[in-house]
Amino acid sequence: MDTTAHSLNRLFEQLGLPSTDPEIEQFIQAHRLDETVSILDADFWTDSQRQFLQESLKQDADWSPIVDDLNAMLHH
Repeated sequence: MDTTAHSLNRLFEQLGLPSTDPEIEQFIQAHRLDETVSILDADFWTDSQRQFLQESLKQDADWSPIVDDLNAMLHH
């Protein structure tokens, strides 16, 4: 069983993205979403990233709150 605490940094690692705090902030600044665009419909995800995010939300997985946080940051 994976007992690693989930965080935004770890989510970015799971997505294969640079995961330091400054790199995450840079990603968020560069990928703002219009309020009408779902995080899952964003054009900057690869298919595997999109699938991971979708499964995390669909299954209400441990990652779900972190994905929700990222969604809010991208829409802010």
